[in-house]
Amino acid sequence: MLASTSSSSAAAAADMIKARTYDVFLSFRGEDTRDGFVSHLYKDLRRKNIETFIDSEKLPRGDEISEALLTAIEGARVSVIVFSKD
Repeated sequence: MLASTSSSSAAAAADMIKARTYDVFLSFRGEDTRDGFVSHLYKDLRRKNIETFIDSEKLPRGDEISEALLTAIEGARVSVIVFSKD
């Protein structure tokens, strides 16, 4: 039983790795960070060939945001959360 559990866990992990489409998911809210810090961070990550999700670049208007964001979050290796005082 242990061997089948290990092999199914390994298969699940392999499927998760194949499903990843982004290295970084940038999470932020608001114009105070979008046009300043986040835009610079995004450009620098892309310059280093780090595949980065940012909503203004990847979500077409009218998409169901919650499902699309969940997919992007699950597909990213790392999430970077940007907080601001506003």
